[in-house]
Amino acid sequence: MADSRPLLFFDSGVGGLSVMAPARALLPAAPLVYVADSAGFPYGTRSEGEIATRVPALLGRLAERYRPRLIVIACNTASTIALSHVRAALDVPIVGTVPAIKPAAEVSVTRVIGVLGTQATVRQPYVDDLAARFAADCTVLRHGSAELVQLAEAKLRGGAADSAPYRAVLDGLFGQAGGDRIDVIVNACTHFPLVEAELAAAAPHRVRFVDGGPGIARRIAHLTAGQDWPDRPAPGVAVFTAAPDPALVPALATYGLDRVETL
Repeated sequence: MADSRPLLFFDSGVGGLSVMAPARALLPAAPLVYVADSAGFPYGTRSEGEIATRVPALLGRLAERYRPRLIVIACNTASTIALSHVRAALDVPIVGTVPAIKPAAEVSVTRVIGVLGTQATVRQPYVDDLAARFAADCTVLRHGSAELVQLAEAKLRGGAADSAPYRAVLDGLFGQAGGDRIDVIVNACTHFPLVEAELAAAAPHRVRFVDGGPGIARRIAHLTAGQDWPDRPAPGVAVFTAAPDPALVPALATYGLDRVETL
């Protein structure tokens, strides 16, 4: 009998869809459960203590309910703060999301890299460590933006794009000393690839964007290699911890999430 256990993707909002999409493309038969902690959104402005407590407890409930074969914390903020706590609490393979500083350093020509994330992510010592290990010969500039998270959420609800707020966010990077030499930006929040086109259009010069989605998809494929999958893809499930916004339903369907539930 085919193994129907799903892959479970977890984020504070809809940003983790940017991580789920490449995994779905690589493993099209995999059953999917996508969880948005809408009752706790946004994580980027919460304290580290709140996130370290909330995320393991919530994922414990979700693991009991959906029995996933693997959990992806598709949120940079939750991963940099709570990943070790979740792994200690659950007997399920856990894949985290970390800023893609290593691939950014591999492709940067100017050796000046921008890291765009939430305030909670960009201040983490984990980011210091990644920069020291993989981009020691680069200048790594950081900027935290809560507004960009909201812009990504609004886009999936069908909101119209205005370039001004994207330019204002990018000024936080390009306006720093040496920022005019940035040639690669790390989207260090999973929400941000959802508005990559808007960011690219608002940038003062051509810049490359990188994120961890494709690498995470490859990691999932590696960890599940040799496992059985259903003969045909099951309808994906989107789960919200607060009442879901009906305006999101059409966008969720484009990601293969045809059922919507509340935890």
